[in-house]
Amino acid sequence: MSQIHPTALIDSRAELGEEVKIGAYVVIEGKVEIGAGTELGPYSYIQGPARIGKDNRIGAYVHIGGIPQHREYRGEETGLEIGDENLIREFVTIHRGTALGTGITRVGSGNFIMVGVHIAHDCQLGNQITIANYVQIAGHCQVDDYAVFGGLAGVHQHCRVGKGAMVAALAGVSLDVPPYSVAGGERARFVGLNRVGLKRMGVEEEVVRAIRRAYRIISQPGVLLKDALAEVEQELGEIPEVREIVEFYRSSTRGVIRR
Repeated sequence: MSQIHPTALIDSRAELGEEVKIGAYVVIEGKVEIGAGTELGPYSYIQGPARIGKDNRIGAYVHIGGIPQHREYRGEETGLEIGDENLIREFVTIHRGTALGTGITRVGSGNFIMVGVHIAHDCQLGNQITIANYVQIAGHCQVDDYAVFGGLAGVHQHCRVGKGAMVAALAGVSLDVPPYSVAGGERARFVGLNRVGLKRMGVEEEVVRAIRRAYRIISQPGVLLKDALAEVEQELGEIPEVREIVEFYRSSTRGVIRR
């Protein structure tokens, strides 16, 4: 049986899974699906269309599924999808997509999203991501698995943060952040490898050395990026993590941070 506080207001179109817990003064509006075992803290506001998976822990005063902050939004039916086992703390806001973007904002599973974080329309977030207090992620951004954000960092729209990357506190990201790197500074630059993140992910030391070697080749002065990537591919292309780095650079449309 679900546990629903008597002060909660729940739309008749909402679908709640087993053992869902709804706190005091929660409002669920529109077509919202909430998976089994998910908990909503008091005063949270969930707007649909939205689908939230199972065993999520959502804190007080959270606003999920709000309309996008976009001047061209005209009330189209867009959506939001959140996976399983996320920890979403107080005052977080996550907005639905837009018809001009993907139409759906997505947040994967196992993420830790701390106080005051904003995830804007059409963002695509993976799994096991850690986002510290008051990080602001603008629209149309992509964040890959195991990325980490320090407090008060900001990400410009249409940027991508690669797998296992670390964005330092207070950093302003205006270009793509490549996998397994650390980005820091007022306008984020390449600082080095995210060795702590690589260790937590269980990456072997031999692979870490190959990743370091790949970035040294890419950072050579006076060498065109396409030539550097070709050299990396020839020397280290058999290593999946290195191939991922090469593909990240080649697929970037916004440009990648440099040293």
